[in-house]
Amino acid sequence: MLRYIKSAFSVCFMLALSGGVAYGQIDPSQLCKGKYWTEEQGKEKLQEFAKSYHDKASWETRKEKIRQNILLGAGLTPMPEKTPLNPIVRDKKVMDGYTVENVAFESRPGFWVTGNLYRPLKVKGKVPGILCPHGHWEDGRFRDDMQLRCAAMAKMGAVVFAYDMVGFGESTQSDHKNPLLVKMQTWNSIRAVDFITSLKGVDEKRIAVTGASGGGTQSFLLAAVDNRIAVSAPVVMVAAHFFGGCVCESGMPIHKAPGLQTNNVEIAACAAPRPMIIVSDGDDWTRNTPDVEYPYIKHIYSFYKADDRVENVHLANEEHDYGISKRLAVYHFFAKHLGLHLKKVEDKNGKIDESFIQIIPKEKLSVFNNEHPRPANAATGNEAVAALFTGK
Repeated sequence: MLRYIKSAFSVCFMLALSGGVAYGQIDPSQLCKGKYWTEEQGKEKLQEFAKSYHDKASWETRKEKIRQNILLGAGLTPMPEKTPLNPIVRDKKVMDGYTVENVAFESRPGFWVTGNLYRPLKVKGKVPGILCPHGHWEDGRFRDDMQLRCAAMAKMGAVVFAYDMVGFGESTQSDHKNPLLVKMQTWNSIRAVDFITSLKGVDEKRIAVTGASGGGTQSFLLAAVDNRIAVSAPVVMVAAHFFGGCVCESGMPIHKAPGLQTNNVEIAACAAPRPMIIVSDGDDWTRNTPDVEYPYIKHIYSFYKADDRVENVHLANEEHDYGISKRLAVYHFFAKHLGLHLKKVEDKNGKIDESFIQIIPKEKLSVFNNEHPRPANAATGNEAVAALFTGK
């Protein structure tokens, strides 16, 4: 976790502040960065926020303000035009109960989102689609834990798309210091929903998202602004006092505006009444989730009589990751709410067993290489890429 904090704060955050001049409209006073409040202040702020609503109708009013401020603060008002995705899908690999393909699509003309598509073998009818953004860890979507969860959920019966954060993996058209990353990554996630729902056999009413750390931020932001997300699982990220340590999480004014202050707890709560599991641990900013963040969110779910659709799995003795205990919690929750088949990944004793999964070298998971170079229209450099997302 300390490694994450150092890289997220010192590399992403500070460079965002010094590099924001090229993009002009960001007011630093409106940014809520990192540990913006103390833990006690975060708890007090939730109590203050709760005074602004008292039932479903009044929460819906606040929820819409929060949603609109995310879109406005991220520069997504009005929404950009949804241009053709022009997907590239290649190099199918047949594994034990699933396949893996290397994928890219254009979220904006000239910007290619890169990833891997995991599909189940031998299924009948339409299946759920699951988006898997990753966090600020080395190797991104190529990491073992990413491959394990994507492959397991695919064998359980879902089409799963793992995709790169900007500046990670193959997404090297811009680095991860671009001050417009909140806009870029949120838009890429929205287009990822467009992509996965365009695939034959995917049930557009059963779309889910899950990620840890920075991927958790992407998960609850997407669920807040895109109602096509039916189920969500933000892992080790929902906190009252911590707003994200990277420019991709809090480098644009999505938490604060004249007349509005909110935090990631309320953004996550915007998923209500859609099913959501919040996974937390005892070693990072989610250490208080069972006592602070989860009760706040569950109270909001109660307005919809949907208390049974939100859960918290707290792993007090674990650290900041998407390890096996976190994956098991999400597998069970997704099986319950998406209709996945746990038995397909269980051993003879009825326990989930990931040993059938073969880790694939990143060279074989890469969509672009010497034989298949990135398309010639791809923009390169932070300012050139930012221009694709701003229309400038």
